Amino acid sequence: MKTEREDMIFQALLLIHIPVACLFTAVSAQPDSSSSVVVAGYNVSAPAGSRVVLQCVSGRMVWTRDRVRDRQRVVHWDMFRAHPDYAMERVLDMFSAGDQRIYNSYNQGRVGLSPRAFKDGNFSLIIKDVTMNDRGLYSCNLHHLYCNLYETVRVQLNVTKSRRKEQRFWDGQKAVYVVLLGSTVVLPCVNRRNVWTDWSNEEEDQQVVHWDRQSPGIRHDRADRLVDLYASGEQRSYGPLFLQRKMNISNQAFAEGDFSLSISDLQPTDQGMYSCHLHHHYCGLHERREFQVTVEAPVVRATLPAKALPSEDKDTTKAESPRVINVILPDQRLHFLLPLGFVLTSFLLLAFIILIIILITRRRRTKEFNPQASVRSSRSQSSSEEFDMDITEMTVCCQEERRLDYKNNLLKEKVHMNAQPKVIDLDEEMQKFSK
Repeated sequence: MKTEREDMIFQALLLIHIPVACLFTAVSAQPDSSSSVVVAGYNVSAPAGSRVVLQCVSGRMVWTRDRVRDRQRVVHWDMFRAHPDYAMERVLDMFSAGDQRIYNSYNQGRVGLSPRAFKDGNFSLIIKDVTMNDRGLYSCNLHHLYCNLYETVRVQLNVTKSRRKEQRFWDGQKAVYVVLLGSTVVLPCVNRRNVWTDWSNEEEDQQVVHWDRQSPGIRHDRADRLVDLYASGEQRSYGPLFLQRKMNISNQAFAEGDFSLSISDLQPTDQGMYSCHLHHHYCGLHERREFQVTVEAPVVRATLPAKALPSEDKDTTKAESPRVINVILPDQRLHFLLPLGFVLTSFLLLAFIILIIILITRRRRTKEFNPQASVRSSRSQSSSEEFDMDITEMTVCCQEERRLDYKNNLLKEKVHMNAQPKVIDLDEEMQKFSK
C-alpha cells in the first residue's frame, strides 16, 4: 500500500512539473511585442542649466551609398569535384537586377534558375538530362553585400542507373540526392527572408533614426516625437520652437554612425525617458536605446575660490561631473510571468528532491525494523552454543555416575572378602581409578 501511494504521489508531481516547465519555456521564448528591440539602457543625471549629450552610436547604420543596385544581391552555384583533381567549378551566378550567367557551354540550356528567384526567394538549381559528369558536391551561396549577409547551402548529387536506388536523405551535414541517369533533378536552395524580397523605390526611406521622449507616467506607445532623421539628409523636428532649438542631431550622423542627441540648457521639465530608434527597413534592423534623464539642482559657483583645508583632498570648486550608469532594461510586457515561472520551477524541483529523500529514508527504516537475516544468524549462533553446553553437561554427568558406581562396587567387594572390614580411603581409590 505504501509503495502504491508513493508511486501515485511521484506521478502527480511529474504531471504538475511538465506543464509548469512548458509554461516557463513559452514565457521565456515570448517575442517582444514592440517594433524594435532594446539593446541598451542608461541612467544619466546632470545639473540644471548644463548641456548633456545622449550617446547613440551604431556602426551598422553607417550610410554607404552604392549606385550599382544590381550588384548588391547575388546568388551563385559552385560544384566541387572529388575526382580526378579535386577542383571547384563555378556553375552559374545571378544578380538581383540581371540575367543568370552560365560558365560552362556544356550546361547551356539544361542548367538554370527560376527567373523569379529573387521575388520568390527560391534559388533551387534545375539540372536536366543528368549525366555521370554531374556528380559532385554542390553549394548554393547567397550574398547580400550591402547588409553583409553570407549564407551557404550544400547538396551532394549522386547518379545511378537503377531506379530502385533512387533516394534522398540527410547524412548529418548536407542533403544527399541519388537520381536516375538521364532524369531531371532540382537541388533545393530556398530563402524566404524579407531582405531578399523587400525593395523600396526611394533609397532615403531605407534608413531612418528618430528620438522619442516619455514624460514621467507616460507609456511607451504615447511618447512624444522629438526628431526624425533620414539617410537622404532630411531632418524633421517636432514640438515647440524652443524645444527644436535645444535638441538636435548632427548632420553627419549617417556618415559617421553617431546619432547622439544633444540637449542644451537642461531644465527639470526635460527629465524623463528618452529613446533612440534605429531602423533599417531593407536589412531588417530595428534597435532601440533608452536613456533615463534626471535633472539635479544647479551647481552654485562661488565668486571667490574656496580654500581647502590641509586635511581635505577634494577640490570643492569643481562642478560634479555627470554620473552615467549602463543598465540593460528588459522590454517585455509579460515580464511578470518570468519570475513566476522561475519560482514555480524551483519549488517543484525542491519538492521532487524532498520526496526522493523521504522515500530513501523510509526504505532504510523498514530494513532496520525487519532484520530477518540478522535474526536468523543470531538464532543459529544461540542454538549452536546451547548444543555445545548440553554436550558438556552430559559428559560431566556421565563421569559422576561412573564414579559413584565404582565406589559402591568397591564397598561391596571389601565387605564380602573380609569379615573384618578395613577402612578404605575412598579418595585414594578414586585417584587410582582416575589414573
